[in-house]
Amino acid sequence: MAKTRKKTTSRFPIIKTVLLLVIVVIVGFICFYLIYPDVTILKKVNPKKTSFMEYREKQWKSKGRKMSIQKKWVFLKNVSPYLVKAIIIAEDDKFWSHRGFDMDAIQNAIEKNIETGKFKLGGSTISQQLVKNLYLTPAKNPVRKLKEAIITWRLEQAISKRRILELYLNVVEWGDGIFGAEAASHRYFGKSAAQLSAEEAAKLAAILPNPIRFKVDGTSRYTERRARIIYNIMVKRGVVIPDYEEVIQTPHVEVPEETPEKIPEGNSVKKDSGGTSSNTLEQK
Repeated sequence: MAKTRKKTTSRFPIIKTVLLLVIVVIVGFICFYLIYPDVTILKKVNPKKTSFMEYREKQWKSKGRKMSIQKKWVFLKNVSPYLVKAIIIAEDDKFWSHRGFDMDAIQNAIEKNIETGKFKLGGSTISQQLVKNLYLTPAKNPVRKLKEAIITWRLEQAISKRRILELYLNVVEWGDGIFGAEAASHRYFGKSAAQLSAEEAAKLAAILPNPIRFKVDGTSRYTERRARIIYNIMVKRGVVIPDYEEVIQTPHVEVPEETPEKIPEGNSVKKDSGGTSSNTLEQK
């Protein structure tokens, strides 16, 4: 009995030491990501290449694919309002009101994870997706999600919502090697991001869950169905007025001006008693 007590007593210091080390590691981990990376630089500096772009380049190299990043920076003011609305509807409908995290979406995602027995999480906001693209990888594990949460909180404190949206629209993946709204608009529709129609914007927003798998060209039923849902929501919210859209998308046809009728020679315009011109012609 005495020996058992001695063994139990001797284990306590070891357990305490292990717990202390774990706490120190966790605290150190959190403190590190509370400082690094410096997100305040994003207020004025546009990222040239993101962590996710580098991740894709490594994938291409390992598979022997000669690919290059296609991207072109565009200011938010030069992006079609339809695309901005479509992205928010599709990816983060509470973007303007939350502080980086959609708690309802996170709760629903956790419940689904418990039901399926798999750790997929989900429910990521535009801010979280931006952090993942800028600094992290697509890895789905608790450590990566913790990093994402810390940096997202800092990002929301440091820069404006408009800037977050502008950054997101320029770095998000939109196909194999295609990053950003401007490159995607030219690739799929042959026009700038400013010229996108409501339906085109809905199609681009529809493929974002998996832009490598889903296509904009109409070969994916999922994309067509999701794009239609996004478009219909925009109509219901008054973002799109179908009749107006039809008018502005109708090709412009030049109509020549009518040539004014010439007064035959020898005729004059008769004036009435008030001194105004009359429409009748008086033959001399």
